[in-house]
Amino acid sequence: MDVNVYELVHFILMAMLGAFTAELVWAKGWKDLKSFECVRHVMVGAIVGFVYYFLHVQHGYPDMVVSYAMGWFGKDAIEGIVEKFRQIFKPSTGEREKG
Repeated sequence: MDVNVYELVHFILMAMLGAFTAELVWAKGWKDLKSFECVRHVMVGAIVGFVYYFLHVQHGYPDMVVSYAMGWFGKDAIEGIVEKFRQIFKPSTGEREKG
């Protein structure tokens, strides 16, 4: 597989920009933008951009928009998947649920 480093960096930066934009929109103040949660979201955006580079099918404008959106929504999607796995593999307490 031939990796175009310029495009890879572009995808990563677009996803990081999407993640930072999401943090900017939802931040209540400067303190929120300096928090670990904000840095974590931007780093997850970078990882999502890296992964999406290897999943995209075309080159150009639409993929950059999708990379931006993946950076924005990637953290929420990953946290949702992790929460589902936690529910599935949660240790049993031995009691049955009522219902």
